[in-house]
Amino acid sequence: MADHEARAQVDAPADGIPTIRWEEPPEGPVLVLLDQTRLPAEEAEYVCTDPPSLVEAIRTLVVRGAPVLGIAGAYGVALAAARGFDVDEAAEALAAARPTAVNLARGVRRAQGAYHRALAGAASVAASTGPDAEDSAGTADQVALAAAVAALAAARALHREDAQASERMAANGLALLGELLPGGGHRLLTHCNTGALVSGGRGTAFALARAAHDRGQLRRLWVDETRPLLQGARLTAWEAARAGMAYTLLTDNAAGSLFSAGEVDAVLVGADRIAADGSVANKVGTYPLAVLARYHHVPFLVVAPVTTIDPDTPDGASIEVEQRAAHEVTEVTSPSAGGAGGPGGGMSVAPLGTQAYNPAFDVTPPELVTAIVTEEGVVSPVTAEALSELCGRS
Repeated sequence: MADHEARAQVDAPADGIPTIRWEEPPEGPVLVLLDQTRLPAEEAEYVCTDPPSLVEAIRTLVVRGAPVLGIAGAYGVALAAARGFDVDEAAEALAAARPTAVNLARGVRRAQGAYHRALAGAASVAASTGPDAEDSAGTADQVALAAAVAALAAARALHREDAQASERMAANGLALLGELLPGGGHRLLTHCNTGALVSGGRGTAFALARAAHDRGQLRRLWVDETRPLLQGARLTAWEAARAGMAYTLLTDNAAGSLFSAGEVDAVLVGADRIAADGSVANKVGTYPLAVLARYHHVPFLVVAPVTTIDPDTPDGASIEVEQRAAHEVTEVTSPSAGGAGGPGGGMSVAPLGTQAYNPAFDVTPPELVTAIVTEEGVVSPVTAEALSELCGRS
C-alpha cells in the first residue's frame, strides 16, 4: 500500500467520528482529538501541539478508552520526536498518565522502540560514511528525521491494526451470541463507552452491539449512565443515536430491576486491563453487573483486543486501580463546560468538604466472566491457561 493510501485509511474516521487524527499544518505537526468531555453538547476538537498537552488530555478524559489510549500514546511519542522534545522523557510521562489502561503504555513503548531502532540504524549508516565535519549537522538532522518518521509509522500501523481488530472482535462476538442466544432479538446491556470513541475502528463491546443492530438482531441496547462522569449517558447514547440503534438509558442502580424482570439477554463490556488469570479491570460498576448476571444466569461477555491482556499482571489484586478526584463525585459539571474539569467547575451536590471514594475502575474475577472475546478468538471458560495460549497464538 502506498504511504498516502495508508494515511488516508488511518485518518478516515469510523462511522464519521473523528476521534483522533494526525495533521501536519505549516506550523508543525499536531494531534487532533475529539474532546469527549464536551459531548454530547458540542463536537469540539482539542489540538495537542506537544506531549504535555496530550498528557493533560489523557488525564482529563478528553481522550479515553483503552485501545485509543494506546494509539494516542504512540502518536504522542511521534509528536515528541517531530517537535524536538526529549522522546524518552515524553514517553515516560505519557505511559504514566493513566496507570490502569495497559494499552497506553504499550502504544508508547511500541513507538518509542521504533524511534530508537531507527535512530540507531540511521546513526550507524551515517557513521559508516566517515566523519565529515561539514556534513555533521546535516547528518544529525537526517538521523533525527528518520527516527521521527519511524515513530509516526509505528503509530499509524497501530491505528490501522486496532481498526481491523475491532471488526474481527465484532464478528467473533456475533458468532458467540448466535450460539448463546439463538434466534436473534437480543436485549443487550452495556456499561461505560466502548464504541468508535475508544478505538481506531468501531470499538469493542459497542462494535458487537452495532454488528447485531446492522444484521437486524438487536432488539434493545440498555445503556448504563455510568456515574460519576456519565460516559454511558453522554457518549454511548450519542453513538447509539448516530447509528439509529434502539437504545434506552438507565441509571446504574436500575440494572438490577432489569435483570429481575428478565429484560437482559447478555451483558457486553470492554476492558482496560485483563490480568494473566483472566481478572478484568473495567470502568467502575462493571463488577456489580457481573454479579447480577451470574445470579440471573445471563451471559457476561468482555470484548477487548489481545493487547489488553497483560501477562505481566498475575491476578486482579495486582492491577493498579486509578483513584480519581473527589470533585467528580461531589460536583455535577455540564458537558459544555467539560465533563471532567477541575474542582469548582460544576454545581455542588454534596456538603462542602465531603470526602468521596472515586475509583475509576473495579475488577471482575474470571469465574464471573462467561467469555472474553478478542480479535484472535474467544476464550471460554476464562482460565490462565486459555489466555496464555491465545496470547501465544497472536
